Amino acid sequence: MNRIFLGAFLALLFAGLGLFWWQGRAQVEDAAPPPPEIEVPEEPAEPEIPVSDAGDMTGPTPPEATELSREQRRFFRYDRNRDQRISRNEMLSTRTKAFRKLDKDGNNLLTFEEWAVSTATRFDNADANKNRELSPEEFATTRPKRSAKKPACQC
Repeated sequence: MNRIFLGAFLALLFAGLGLFWWQGRAQVEDAAPPPPEIEVPEEPAEPEIPVSDAGDMTGPTPPEATELSREQRRFFRYDRNRDQRISRNEMLSTRTKAFRKLDKDGNNLLTFEEWAVSTATRFDNADANKNRELSPEEFATTRPKRSAKKPACQC
């Protein structure tokens, strides 16, 4: 019961506050005299912007972006932490698209063991100095063989 009275009281209170706020907005009187003129100090004149002819002057050349070679782009796709070395985990983590090619028993199911053995063997063959990391030169030996481009349509 007390909640009902408290709710009604708060509703009336908020309605009254809203009424006072709505009525209390400032309004200009119809016959009010204009506000007194206030003298505004004169602002100093803006300095003129100097104009000059650039003539044959040239600015500095913008820096050029280095174009990465195809092999460098491929290397950086594998080198996730950009330390110029590809760890075994980095190489294995990006080989998910090769699952279909690695199915040794031809059952259309690729077990993780089939995939990991093939990729680990490929990594071990590329790691010439056996330090379990691939340098950019060692990684270049893992480049897939490019096939001849096929025409886009059979016209």
